[in-house]
Amino acid sequence: MAISNHLIQKIHHTKQNNIHGFFDKIKTKKWVKELYEVLFLPQNDNTEEQLEKDFATLQRTLSELINTITVDKEETQFHVNRFFEALPELYDQLVLDAKSILEFDPAADSLDEVYLAYPGFFATYVYRISHQLWNQEVKILPRVISEYAHSKTGIDIHPGAVIGASFFIDHGTGIVIGETTIIGNHVKIYQGVTLGALNVSKEKANQKRHPNIEDDVIIYSGATILGGNTTIGRESIIGGNVWITQDVPAQSLVFHKSEIKIKDNSSLPESLNFVI
Repeated sequence: MAISNHLIQKIHHTKQNNIHGFFDKIKTKKWVKELYEVLFLPQNDNTEEQLEKDFATLQRTLSELINTITVDKEETQFHVNRFFEALPELYDQLVLDAKSILEFDPAADSLDEVYLAYPGFFATYVYRISHQLWNQEVKILPRVISEYAHSKTGIDIHPGAVIGASFFIDHGTGIVIGETTIIGNHVKIYQGVTLGALNVSKEKANQKRHPNIEDDVIIYSGATILGGNTTIGRESIIGGNVWITQDVPAQSLVFHKSEIKIKDNSSLPESLNFVI
C-alpha cells in the first residue's frame, strides 16, 4: 500500500521544524560505552599517552553530540570543558559506589568484577555522567544517555535525581527513580523499587514530586515510595513490597506482614490434583 502524500508532507514539516537537528543515538551509546571502558576496564595499551589520546577522542565526540543540540560553538566548548573538568570528581564518586557494592554484596569478589559484571554499577555510572550534563543544562543528551542505561539494565534513573555518595544498587532490574528524588549517602536499593510521584499531572512538572531518602537507608525489593513530601528517615529499613506515601521516622523498620500457611499436601482433596 502506498504511503499517502499527506502523511509524507506532515512528517517532512515536522522534521524541518526540529530545532535540534539530527541527533545520533547510536553515537551517544558508543560514547557512553567507550568512556566507561576508558575509566574502568583494562585496555590493550594502558599507557598515559594512550589514555590522553582516548580522552581527546571522547572530548571530540561529546563536542559533536552537543553540536547537534546547539549551533553555538563557544557554548559547546564550554559544556565539553566543564564536563571533563568534573570527570575526576565523578570518577572518585563512582569508585566509592563500586567499593560499596564490594563491601556489602557477598557475591562480589573484587572491584574488577563489579566493573565488568554489575548492571547496578553501570546504571549508577550512567546516572552520574548524565546528572552532570543535566546540571550543565545540556538539552536532550542527558535523557538519551539515561535511557540507554534503562534499555541495557532495566534500571530507570532520571538524570535530574540527586544521589549521594556510596550508592548501592543490588540486582536492580525494575528500579525507577524519579526526577526530583533526593537520596542521601550510603543508601542501598534492591530490584523492583519505585521512588515515584503521587500525581503525574503536567501542572506539577516544576514541583517536588518524588521522595527524599536520607542517609544509610536500605530499601528492599518491590517497595514503592511516592510523593514529594515523603521522607524516609536515616538508618531506616524498608521491607519488600511495602507501599509508602507518608514520612517514616529515622531508624524505623517498615514491613508488609503477610500470612503463609504450610500444609501436608497428602491431605489435599482429590479435586486439587491436576495436570497442566
